[in-house]
Amino acid sequence: MRVYIIGAGPGDPKLITLRGAELIASCPVVLYTGSLVPAEVVATAAKDAIVLDSSSMTLDEILAVIVRARDAGQDVARVHTGDPVLFGSTAEQMRRMQELGIDYEIIPGVSSFTAAAAALGRELTLPELSQTVILTRAEGRTPMPDLEKLESLATHRSTLCLFLSITLLRDVTASLIPSYGADCPVAVVHKASCADQKIVTGTLGNIREKVRAAGLKSQSMIIVGHVLTSTSFANSKLYDPEFSHGFRRAVKPPVERET
Repeated sequence: MRVYIIGAGPGDPKLITLRGAELIASCPVVLYTGSLVPAEVVATAAKDAIVLDSSSMTLDEILAVIVRARDAGQDVARVHTGDPVLFGSTAEQMRRMQELGIDYEIIPGVSSFTAAAAALGRELTLPELSQTVILTRAEGRTPMPDLEKLESLATHRSTLCLFLSITLLRDVTASLIPSYGADCPVAVVHKASCADQKIVTGTLGNIREKVRAAGLKSQSMIIVGHVLTSTSFANSKLYDPEFSHGFRRAVKPPVERET
């Protein structure tokens, strides 16, 4: 028996991996986060499978389902939104399964931050502009470690992707403006990849008002950084004719000979 912790992707049912979809179709027990995972993702479960929405369950109730499946020798598809290793609340489930001796495997998924970048049509790492992406969140009911406060992370001025922070925009902008500047570009992507996706763009100085006007209060990725608008960045070395790598030798310019 094994529990498969499956990343369902950011919202579009077609963005689940083939491996994840195959496991949902084959596991006799399917537990999914119904508040975020589209019903279409688990619609391929077998007709006789036990399919349960875990959005109203406690951790103990979720583990009770898994323990019953173990006792019955049944595999479980535990389906989470996005990628389960990022803000997925999966660590406590894995800790309990380790304590119980229950085998599990993580099946990666498409994260909302990559789906948001795709929706914007932007690359998050541009040569000589930003080569670092910080994935974090604003401090709310879940406290942040002291060295991971937004004020500290902002000093790097790298591309910043904020999960679970749309209702904390006042704190976000106040924390970031001293390092990034009020004119730094910001994009908010609501329900990236979904049919009702919305995109709001602006700057740290005006994004809060724009988001309020758009009525966005949940399921939104915030991306901050000059990669969102800049066209002044260096070309990648990858396609430079003078840059050699394992698949291509550097192309040397022809040498002119005296005649």
